[in-house]
Amino acid sequence: MKRTCSARRAAVVCRSTAAVAQGSSTRSLHSAQPTQSGHRAIPPHHVHGPTCPCSAAHNPQYFYRGLLGAEGAEARASLTRPGVRFARRTQSTPTTHARLSSSAATGGLSRSGPKESEADYAFEMAGSNIRFGVGATREVGLDLVDMGARHVCVFTDSTLKDLAPVITVLQSLQDAKVNFVLYDKVKVEPTDASFKHAIEFVTQTARKVTPTGHFDAFVAVGGGSVIDTCKAANLYATYPPEDFFDYVNPPVGKGKPPPGALKPLIAIPTTAGTGSEATGVAIFDHVERNSKTGIAHRRLKPTLGIVDPENTKSMPPQVAAASGFDVLCHALESYTAIPYDQRTPRPATPLLRPAYQGSNPIADVWSLKSLEMLAKYFVRSVENRDDTEARAQMALAATYAGIGFGSAGVHLCHGMSYPVSSLAHHMTYKPKDYNVDSPMIPHGMSVVLHAPAVFRFTASANPDRHKQVAALLGAKDIENVRDSDAGPVLADRIIELMKRLDIPNGLQALGFSSNDIDALVEGALPQHRHDSHTHHRTRTHARLHTFTYAHIDGDRVLKLAPVPTGQEELAKLFQQSMQIW
Repeated sequence: MKRTCSARRAAVVCRSTAAVAQGSSTRSLHSAQPTQSGHRAIPPHHVHGPTCPCSAAHNPQYFYRGLLGAEGAEARASLTRPGVRFARRTQSTPTTHARLSSSAATGGLSRSGPKESEADYAFEMAGSNIRFGVGATREVGLDLVDMGARHVCVFTDSTLKDLAPVITVLQSLQDAKVNFVLYDKVKVEPTDASFKHAIEFVTQTARKVTPTGHFDAFVAVGGGSVIDTCKAANLYATYPPEDFFDYVNPPVGKGKPPPGALKPLIAIPTTAGTGSEATGVAIFDHVERNSKTGIAHRRLKPTLGIVDPENTKSMPPQVAAASGFDVLCHALESYTAIPYDQRTPRPATPLLRPAYQGSNPIADVWSLKSLEMLAKYFVRSVENRDDTEARAQMALAATYAGIGFGSAGVHLCHGMSYPVSSLAHHMTYKPKDYNVDSPMIPHGMSVVLHAPAVFRFTASANPDRHKQVAALLGAKDIENVRDSDAGPVLADRIIELMKRLDIPNGLQALGFSSNDIDALVEGALPQHRHDSHTHHRTRTHARLHTFTYAHIDGDRVLKLAPVPTGQEELAKLFQQSMQIW
């Protein structure tokens, strides 16, 4: 009897493109309306073929037939049928596209690509396959069999290796008779050195235990650090570069794209925050430059993300709080980011369109739903770890937010958090409920500490959106709130959550002071290469480290802020974040 793909047995399989194209929630938020001209919103020559990285067909080793068969065809057709466009403010219209096309002769849009000064007119959604369900982790062995994988490398960290999520995964692999090797040395908040250690382990071990010298697939069981490290190991082991920084985002690295499809990777998150199971980004600290950077490409997206609420039971309260605030900021930042059709420069070819593209109708759906779920379940999930419903819904909210910001991107809260995290080892702060030997600031905490100041600042770009999300978070009488008060109202809702869930009162509580603002600003601004003349010597706490910083995406997250943000604005925001209430 023919084997039934385990994906079809999933509790819930989220096919983002098909679901959004056909779902009623999308129609309610962004009504599809015919244009007066009757033109298509997306011209047929811009519909990507199966070899494009945004297509599920690009990874020939594993796919779900629903996405590539009639269902996928129907979804793609719904986006290109005549007379349909998304109704949304300030977006490019078919008329705009016709105007751009007619200007091709003058260089506006030609075979060699448009002028870089022009804004983009399209966005893409390339989400991972997601499975959600209590106990879904137990299916991973069957998934690997369906993929044809016989030799697998499992990634986790030293804390998780003896806990239920990893034990369940290894038992599933044994039951399915899949050979595996366990790598349990992942570092929380990875560095370039820890990435290299993982890559070396994979490369050398595969030569010893596999007939081909390569693992057939990877499984990551853990939080964002584990999943990101596994993504990097998959990339570097599959396509070894001449230099480690070949794939790293500019300006630290060369930003070269992966030459082809990677090995299948199944991501099984054990926290409800990063959304890494749905993104093509892997973040690490570059220790020598005292900076945080990463690798960003659609091909890094996991083949399958298994979101199993059982795996978050072991998450302590403060870990759940920091993770949840990361979800909050993912959703808020992606929903308030610059609209995709205002982002510049327009890519010369579709393949050069960045992973983070600005707010767009599809990402909006995921972000808003994530915020709706967070408002209902976040506090419950932190204050009662036995509240299985709340933990389950927050796990799902994290994935929703990951799908949203995986397309739209993030902006100032995250951009400002990275220099804070990079300087953490100069401080003495050790967070409660984290098993760490040295000072560390949890990612979600470093992000949300900037959120009140950031959203007061960005609200003028789109007061309606800021008021809308404030209402989702519990603000009353929002229809009577003046546009000028949209930012403060949203900030107050965030602060109320921070107080209730015992988040420190600003950067000062972590050991920073006003004397650090110059270094923090320098760290948040887009930098040149390490050998440039833009280095900054920190002056406090005997920090004599040259501080540079590269954003997680070559497009730089600060450029996705809805309002222009330079050195002066960042300095004010950091100052306002020193003490929040």
